[in-house]
Amino acid sequence: MVKTTSKDTQALFHSLRSAYATTPTNLKIIDLYVVFSVFTALIQVVYMAIVGSFPFNSFLSGVLSCIGTAVLAVCLRIQVNKENKEFKDLPPERAFADFVLCNLVLHLVIMNFLG
Repeated sequence: MVKTTSKDTQALFHSLRSAYATTPTNLKIIDLYVVFSVFTALIQVVYMAIVGSFPFNSFLSGVLSCIGTAVLAVCLRIQVNKENKEFKDLPPERAFADFVLCNLVLHLVIMNFLG
């Protein structure tokens, strides 16, 4: 059994921080949006646990909207990343247009689910 030390943990965080420092700004902005969306979903779940879930459709709509938006943003990040060779022929404008269109469809479905 291998014992991890704080020195190993610090080395890991330092290597992650130095690797993330070379990430382009547009990908960092998308990452921030994903974190914000997931954090908003967690806040809604905590609120539901404390207060209750009387309009359950509203709770589900809010959480699914946040999680769906986060998933779509991750897809946008994959498509916009220059190091990803799979989407090298896809212009970033097209990827953003796909993101906006899918978000529109997602939120129309969410609004329909509200009732």
